[in-house]
Amino acid sequence: MDILRIRGGNKLAGEVEVSGSKNAALPQFAAALLSDQETILENVPDLSDIRFMAEIISHLGADISKIGPSSWKIHPLKIHPDPPYELVRKMRASICLLGPLVARVKRAKVPMPGGCVIGHRPIDLHLHALKEMGASLCQTDPGWLDVGETRLPA
Repeated sequence: MDILRIRGGNKLAGEVEVSGSKNAALPQFAAALLSDQETILENVPDLSDIRFMAEIISHLGADISKIGPSSWKIHPLKIHPDPPYELVRKMRASICLLGPLVARVKRAKVPMPGGCVIGHRPIDLHLHALKEMGASLCQTDPGWLDVGETRLPA
């Protein structure tokens, strides 16, 4: 382990701007689908996964736009439950869309997330939570997960 020693008698001063977290922003993008009201997300990092999620949400029917260097406006007035495979397959975080889609439109059909270069990362917590809330889960086509509502409240 490297050691960093700071010596001197000088007072440290200044400002550091902390960038937003991709792993916090992606679920917030998905959560914006829960309502038909406008959501503004701020301090969102400018990364390809963020842009992919914005494109997926747009294909689902939301009006989404970047309104500043790190701010997004999402207005999901009318949503449909089938995200496009060519976009969803690009990122594992798209699994975060399952819960909001099922809660909002009572069903979702998404491709199962593919492998990951950093190792096995199961999605069983998402699937278990949906089952506990009464959703039905089945693989209708190879590699696709179809989630429907069985007793979810309106």
